Amino acid sequence: MKTYVYKRIRSPTRTEVTRKAHLMFTKVLIPAAALALLAGVAAAETYTVEMLNRGEAGAMVFEPAFLQAQPGDTITFVPTDRSHNSATIGELLPEGAEPWDGAINEEVTVTLTEEGLYAYQCDPHAAMGMVGLIQVGAPTNLEEVTAAADDLRGKAKNRMTELLTQVTE
Repeated sequence: MKTYVYKRIRSPTRTEVTRKAHLMFTKVLIPAAALALLAGVAAAETYTVEMLNRGEAGAMVFEPAFLQAQPGDTITFVPTDRSHNSATIGELLPEGAEPWDGAINEEVTVTLTEEGLYAYQCDPHAAMGMVGLIQVGAPTNLEEVTAAADDLRGKAKNRMTELLTQVTE
């Protein structure tokens, strides 16, 4: 006859269960949450647009004057030369987008959340053609911005028309 030895298996104590849960939390869940957070932050880009008296495209320009971005990206307009600002042109924004109106000689930073075209200008130099265009995702308001470009005057109209040729669908 065989003899079997039965070993009693004890249940873990509350302290042991708590310690295991704490280890899982600190070694698995916190790093996973941090990676997820960093992945979301890393997805958004930051761009710099310089406000210049003279650039590659001539006098009174934004460089770059045309920018392609994605929703959530941030743009900082830097007055590299004095007497410039960045401000949206009227209502030439996607529906639901927030306009901006930077002060003269001050940086202005905007986070673009809505898809579409954002037309902007330097208020004192708009007539000299100091305008720019940002495409965020799909150009949802292309028709409106194209029609409004015809209402701009002088060099602003010419530059905006040129910038609109860079828009991709």
